[in-house]
Amino acid sequence: MTTLFDPIQLGAIDAKNRILMSPLTRGRGTREHVPTPIMAEYYAQRATAGLIISEATGISREGLGWPYAPGIWSAEQVEAWKPITKAVHDKGGKIVVQLWHMGRMVHSSVTGQQPVSSSPTSAPAPLHTYDGKQDPEQARALTKDDITRILGEYEVASRNAIEAGFDGVQIHAANGYLIDEFLRDGTNHREDEYGGSPENRIRFLREVTERVIATIGADRTSVRLSPNGDTQGCIDSAPESVFVPAAKTLNDLGIGFLELREPGPNGTFGKTDQPKLHGAIRKVFRNPLVLNQDYTREEAIETVADGTADAIAFGRKFIANPDLPHRLKENLPIEQDNIKTWYSRGEEGYTDYPFYNE
Repeated sequence: MTTLFDPIQLGAIDAKNRILMSPLTRGRGTREHVPTPIMAEYYAQRATAGLIISEATGISREGLGWPYAPGIWSAEQVEAWKPITKAVHDKGGKIVVQLWHMGRMVHSSVTGQQPVSSSPTSAPAPLHTYDGKQDPEQARALTKDDITRILGEYEVASRNAIEAGFDGVQIHAANGYLIDEFLRDGTNHREDEYGGSPENRIRFLREVTERVIATIGADRTSVRLSPNGDTQGCIDSAPESVFVPAAKTLNDLGIGFLELREPGPNGTFGKTDQPKLHGAIRKVFRNPLVLNQDYTREEAIETVADGTADAIAFGRKFIANPDLPHRLKENLPIEQDNIKTWYSRGEEGYTDYPFYNE
């Protein structure tokens, strides 16, 4: 019987267990979105994960509106990531970078540009900026020339990721950001070949994935989707009709693995009554499937053992438990993180959580 603690092959990546660290925005970069040395310590502390998926990392200034989040579009950013990936590898870990374009979820005071999306819509709530939260602005609908440009930015970011020492990339196509805004009919009101039918709404995701694959290979490419519920005002009226075909498309492209973030009706970070779709997606996606959102130790062990998923990604549990795989395997106490330090600037609540019995 397969266990949560067995190794797994995730495309080209040999993961030593099936406990993944999911992306966690922490805001420890510079105002110019350059990674900082403290990030090397933070990620190295968590290198016992089977695979670390980095915090969401911007592919362009236009697409990165989160204060102090890192990017990967410039040579300076690439050089700053190198000691971070080396620190993880020196500890025997593996790490991929999550490629991020935030779409309409940015504010012009951060990017210097009007936000963009599939259609001219606005985010539903105030946005994080360097001057506190500010009201959202209406996004500009991307033109076909814009789409071509952004595909090129994904290509550059993917090439930069390998140069920076990452083991691969994860395309962020979830959580109400740009690709998700194309996928869902609540935000995509286009009438061209990128809107309307599910096939058309999947087109942008497919083209991004194809470009990344052409740049670094399918076995080093993965994708994150959030197929059910309302995330940051982004929702679909019939999610199975778009996300199951999307997963089939990704299967046919041969990506290394697919991660699903699926909240439930009692979710601690987002709730929804829309049913989870991993069962239907499992039928069309044959490579490793990773599930995420509110899994307990017992649920994670059972989900892998019964074949519902091949691995489980944990997010917030990794904040206060840098040695989470050890704690899960030995059934040791799981510490609670401090939400007040999620996005603060120093080591408090970042690199100062203890290992068990230290």
